[in-house]
Amino acid sequence: MPRLMLTDKRWKKLLQVMKSTGRIYNKPEHRMTFEGILFRLRTGIPWRDLPSEFGDWSAVYRRFNLWSKKGLLNMLFNELAKLSDYDWVFADGSIVKAHQHSTGAATVDNECIGKSRGGNSTKIHLAVDSGGLPIYFELSEGQRNDIARAQSLVDHLREVNIFVGDKGYDSDALRKYVEVKGGTSVIPKRNYGQDIDKDSVDWCLYKYRHLVENAFARIKHYRSISTRYEKLARNYASMVSLAFSLMWLPMYC
Repeated sequence: MPRLMLTDKRWKKLLQVMKSTGRIYNKPEHRMTFEGILFRLRTGIPWRDLPSEFGDWSAVYRRFNLWSKKGLLNMLFNELAKLSDYDWVFADGSIVKAHQHSTGAATVDNECIGKSRGGNSTKIHLAVDSGGLPIYFELSEGQRNDIARAQSLVDHLREVNIFVGDKGYDSDALRKYVEVKGGTSVIPKRNYGQDIDKDSVDWCLYKYRHLVENAFARIKHYRSISTRYEKLARNYASMVSLAFSLMWLPMYC
């Protein structure tokens, strides 16, 4: 029997949240289907190679694809993230290599896969709360600058108090935007040869920016996150939502 990831208490909590969306019914096979999706998340194997204990691989994949279309796994993450502490919010982006099998989707969209000298890649733009737990994320092409999604991250915060980012977020427009929203930004300025007032940044608070780096490190333990295999951005986003949901589960049970 393959190693499972959910205790009875944690599955009960997940099922309760998923049922509350009105998108699924309580079927006995859902638990092993969910475990099969988690096995794929953890190992990154092709869907066809799923152990038979989880059921027919095509049934598990079809259920995952259906839940992804319904936005169920994103809803699961958003519901669990309602406990977020917004006193401090840390933002950053992380590039993920896109496997060659993730390219070639039969869509007119680039599916958030960018091309550069480093090859095909996707970037995850993430905001975490004061405890380092994920609040909100977006996907973009790998070569996209962090600042391109910064305002969107701010817009999706329930509260804007203190927004902390690295030099990739150095923008007077962003600082003004955070101020208009009623918050304060802690973002160091780039050195373009001019004198910089280093006392203008709360460096003590800035040191805690490692919390967002820790969040990326934790989800990249999963092979399906550290390397993107999904052709559709929607399905990859669902996998990322699932990984972030697993970070939240210990807060509930």
